[in-house]
Amino acid sequence: MMGAGKSCVGPCLHRRTGLALHDTDEIVAANFGMPISEIFPKFGEPRFRQAETDALRSLATIEQTIIVTGGGVVVRNENVELLKRLGVIVWLDADEETLFARASRKRNRPLLHTKHPRKAFSQILGARRILYANIADIRVDTSVFTDEEVAVAILAKLRRMNPKPESLFPAKAS
Repeated sequence: MMGAGKSCVGPCLHRRTGLALHDTDEIVAANFGMPISEIFPKFGEPRFRQAETDALRSLATIEQTIIVTGGGVVVRNENVELLKRLGVIVWLDADEETLFARASRKRNRPLLHTKHPRKAFSQILGARRILYANIADIRVDTSVFTDEEVAVAILAKLRRMNPKPESLFPAKAS
């Protein structure tokens, strides 16, 4: 969900593992040649979601990588299937107040550009939370942890899933 810390935790995981890092929002923005905040009003959410799917497809052949997605990636079944094939799905979660406070700090959230952003946020979260829960292999609550602490928690959970760290991460992993 927006505000969970995906864009901040991804680089922490990259530094700790040495794995390549790809952000679907950055890929989409680069393909359109404009920020996400301009894509939504100009082309609409359906076109953005298709571009998001295309970005995921482009990453399907890359091995051992960290993929940061936008919070709405789960609204398309095709994306969910792609994510499941790509690897372990980590759900960064937090309590609603924390998520909204973080998401509101940035003024570039197209889905919150409404007369009642708090209500819109609550509706989006309500619709997505069950989707996140259904596909996540790992859930980490980011409410009270730093980005680095969240990265450490993710790596610890991954190691518990697969106790052979050399099969998960390159030699650079710490």
